[in-house]
Amino acid sequence: MRKLLIIWVAVALLSITANAQIRSYSNEFLAIGVGARALAMGNTQSALVNDVTAAYWNPAGLTSIDNIQIAAQHAEWFAGISKYDYGGIALPIDQGFRTLGLSLIRFGVDDIPNTLQLVQPDGSICYDCISTFSAADYGILLSYAQPLRKIDNLSIGFNTKIIRRKVGSFANAWGFGLDFGAQYKFDFGLDLGLTLKDVTTTFNAWSFNWTDEEKIILEETGNIIPSSSVELTGQRLILGAAYGKRFKDDKFGFLLAADLDFTFDGKRNTLIKSNFTSIDPHLGLEIDYDNLVFLRAGINNIQKITDDYDQSKSYTTIQPNIGIGFKIKMVTIDYAFTGLNAINRGFYSHVFSLKFDIKPRDKTKNQTTPTTSPNQIETLENN
Repeated sequence: MRKLLIIWVAVALLSITANAQIRSYSNEFLAIGVGARALAMGNTQSALVNDVTAAYWNPAGLTSIDNIQIAAQHAEWFAGISKYDYGGIALPIDQGFRTLGLSLIRFGVDDIPNTLQLVQPDGSICYDCISTFSAADYGILLSYAQPLRKIDNLSIGFNTKIIRRKVGSFANAWGFGLDFGAQYKFDFGLDLGLTLKDVTTTFNAWSFNWTDEEKIILEETGNIIPSSSVELTGQRLILGAAYGKRFKDDKFGFLLAADLDFTFDGKRNTLIKSNFTSIDPHLGLEIDYDNLVFLRAGINNIQKITDDYDQSKSYTTIQPNIGIGFKIKMVTIDYAFTGLNAINRGFYSHVFSLKFDIKPRDKTKNQTTPTTSPNQIETLENN
C-alpha cells in the first residue's frame, strides 16, 4: 500500500508539470454528481457519504457499508435534452473489512440531426439525407476501500476510472484515471473527508474518422477539422466536513455538511478564483425522523453572471436545491429538485434515485442443533 501511494504521488507531481496540456472543464460529466440525496444537499458528500454512491464521491465511504448495496438513478438536464444515468453496486468482503465497488455512468444527447448532407453539390436540399447520431460520455469506476488498522476511525479508498467518449461515427476517445479518498470520523459526531480526483491527471486519447466528403464539406463551411489528440483532465481536490446529532431519544436527527472544491486548471467562474486555483464552496443540510423520512436542502454553483441586456453589469447567483427521501425496510427512495434559480430558463431538473440493501441469508437459522447420545457423552468424558 505504501509503495502504491508513493508511486501515485510521484506521478501526480510529474503530471502537474504538464499543466500546459491540461484543458479546463475536461470530463465535466463526471462532476455532475450521482444520487438524489447528494444533489439535494448541494453535492456536499466528501465527509458524510456512507453508501454505494461513495464510489463516486469518496471511495473511502464504502467502508461504512455492511450489506450488498445496489443503486440506480435517472435524470434529465437542459429541459430533457441531455440524459444522465447511473448504476452502482458495492460488495463488502473479508467480513466487512474491505469493500469493492462498481459504478457505471452515462451522460448523452441522443437524436442529434446530422445535416452535413442536407445541401447537395448541385445546391438542392435533400431532407431525406438527414440522419441522426448520439454524443455520449461513459464512465466506469472500479473501487476499493478499507479502514486503516493502525489509525482508528480512518478509512481510505481508491478508484480506477475507465472513460469512453463517442460522438456518432465522427469521433471517439478512451481514457483512464485514478481517484483517492479518505475519511476520518470523530466520536462526537464530526466527520472529515478528503477526495483527490484524477490523481495522476486523467487522459482522453481522441481519434477522428472523417470521410473525404465530410472533410470537404467542413472546409467549405469554414469549420476546423480536428485531428487526433490527447486531452488531459487536471486534479480536483475536495475537502469536506460534516456534523450530525440526534435528539428526542434518537428519533430526530440533523446533519450539516460543507465541501470546498479546489481545481487547478485555470481561473474558473467560482466564488474564490485565482490563476493558481479556483475554490467552489457547497453547503448541505439533512433532517430526518427515525431514519425513515428525510428532508434535505443545499446550495452550490455560486457564480458571477453577466447581465443579458447590459454586458457591463454582472450579478452573483446561487443554486439552491431541495429534496426528500424515504426508507422502507431495505429500499431507499430519494428525490431532488435542483436548479431552483434557473426555473425561468428551463435549466432545472427532477432527479430520482433508488437504493437497495441486500442482506446475506443467515445460514445458522435453518440449522438444527445436533444431539449427542449418552454413549457419545461418556466417550467424550473419558477422552
